Amino acid sequence: MATIRKKGEYQWHVQVRKKGYAQQTRTFDTKAEAIAWANMIESEMSRGIWVNRGEAERTTLRETLNRYSREISAKKRGAVKERSIIAALLADPIADRPMATIRGQDIAALRDGWLHKYTPGTVLRRLILLSHVFTVARKEWGMESLSNPVELVRKPQVRDQRTRRVTPAELDAISRASQSAVLPPYLTLAVETGMRRGELCQMRWEHLDLTRKIARLPADICKNGDARDVPLSPRAIKTLRALGQLTSGLVLGVKPDTITLAFIRAVARALKKYVEKCETSGHSPDPEFLTDVRVHDLRHEATSRLATRFQMHELAKITGHKSTQMLLRYYHPDAGELAKKLG
Repeated sequence: MATIRKKGEYQWHVQVRKKGYAQQTRTFDTKAEAIAWANMIESEMSRGIWVNRGEAERTTLRETLNRYSREISAKKRGAVKERSIIAALLADPIADRPMATIRGQDIAALRDGWLHKYTPGTVLRRLILLSHVFTVARKEWGMESLSNPVELVRKPQVRDQRTRRVTPAELDAISRASQSAVLPPYLTLAVETGMRRGELCQMRWEHLDLTRKIARLPADICKNGDARDVPLSPRAIKTLRALGQLTSGLVLGVKPDTITLAFIRAVARALKKYVEKCETSGHSPDPEFLTDVRVHDLRHEATSRLATRFQMHELAKITGHKSTQMLLRYYHPDAGELAKKLG
């Protein structure tokens, strides 16, 4: 039975009691709203489909995001990146809304605002994390009545159009322009092995078996959490031996951000030298040479090179990609090379 009584001058307090269910209470601004809510709760209880909305109504998105950061993100390898996304969500006014009040139109407004400032890929990653927050809250944190508003909105289309390959001439120019002793061997190892920046920076001498020509990467340094063995080419082995071939410790001994910074500076210096050389010789510079080249392009280049030697399933084991679809995003064959295979 529902009990409705006036509480103050403009509020109506409702209590719904039914055997087998916890007492439900709520306050409304009008009597009509109070009656409608009571009828809905009683009807759902009678039909056996009622679920407790209290937790979702009491808990704000801010509280849920903070809990997600502590209990979910903290256990992931990408915790730092996830927490940066969570920080951006916490800075938005929607964070102070109760979970139960957030609708699809609210998420759509968030999406549209983000798209004015960020790339579709960045917006999509934020939406994916936010969607998981709602899913975990509904399944594990007592908010069974909660719907996932992120599932109702259109996601931005992310088209991976980047097919940039780094040429040998560009690699040579970057290496020569480097003022870092670590960057040149990093460039070689990156294009010879296809290893990620973080993997190379965390790789230790204990992981290497130069006799068998293998780098055994443990799960804790691999992005996807799966250990894997990476074959080492003669050039990669020569580069590693030139570094000293120790028995323990980090091979490169630098942080990933240090590599990125050294790479950016070397590219800038190499491009400046190239332009100056062209001006001196009277030749027009190639507008694509050393233009829009990034550290991660080395992994694209390595994958494309390795694809000429290994089958796709073998290549996935080497690069650490879990799906062919993801692997193909890194494989950019040269049309001329493919044409040669036709005879």
